Amino acid sequence: MNTQVMFYLLDNEVSEQKMQLAFLHSCFQAAYYYRQRQKVFIYCQDQTQAHHIDELLWSFEPDSFVPHNLIGEGPKQGAAVEISWQPPTNRRAVLINLTSTVPNFAHQFSQIIDFVPSDEQLKQSARERYKAYRQLGFQVDNQAVNHPQTS
Repeated sequence: MNTQVMFYLLDNEVSEQKMQLAFLHSCFQAAYYYRQRQKVFIYCQDQTQAHHIDELLWSFEPDSFVPHNLIGEGPKQGAAVEISWQPPTNRRAVLINLTSTVPNFAHQFSQIIDFVPSDEQLKQSARERYKAYRQLGFQVDNQAVNHPQTS
């Protein structure tokens, strides 16, 4: 399996909570892959972050529900989108990594989504993850986050 990694570059508008834009973008990515009939695993730094992502997914797109659950909740095979701070228990195609490290189970996924924050310290951590993914033989690319249009 040739794992593809896409780093999304976050702009300087991140203010109150440095990773809030990454959280929102992870919800958009989860919804996109759900619509592509891909199972998604959102890997969080800790339980608090996992609960925050869970809440965002309940409310971020009111016209289009994305079936999701925290690990251990919901159906035995998990919902289309599973959120956890622990390693996955089911096979999934897409990993959205919200942690500061490359998970030791990254090789299980065909697609990985990661983020490059504007904060210099967090950016350096993203550079280290970029190198680690490359060393694992993954194909790594990046692109700027396209902000959703608000009316």
